[in-house]
Amino acid sequence: MSTKPMKPLKKPQSAQVQVDLRDAETIKCNDCNNYLFITSFILKKLSAIVSPNGQEALIPVQVYSCGNCGKVADGMLESMNLEEESNTDKFPSLDI
Repeated sequence: MSTKPMKPLKKPQSAQVQVDLRDAETIKCNDCNNYLFITSFILKKLSAIVSPNGQEALIPVQVYSCGNCGKVADGMLESMNLEEESNTDKFPSLDI
């Protein structure tokens, strides 16, 4: 065994992958064909019974919704066992 200091190990350099975003698919809203989306959150309430720390928790889950009509992008609600409500009259309603 040598008492001479060892050379520092060289870190492997990660290869930089060049991606041209013009080749990537642009997602658009299926309802209004808008290309701009805003971040939204679905709030999930976790019961204290199943929570790892034994306390009730409020968990935000980030989704993207259309910046024009507000529809949540396809595929984001299905993974959370949710369906988007269809509002046929387009006017907000106040349930009393």
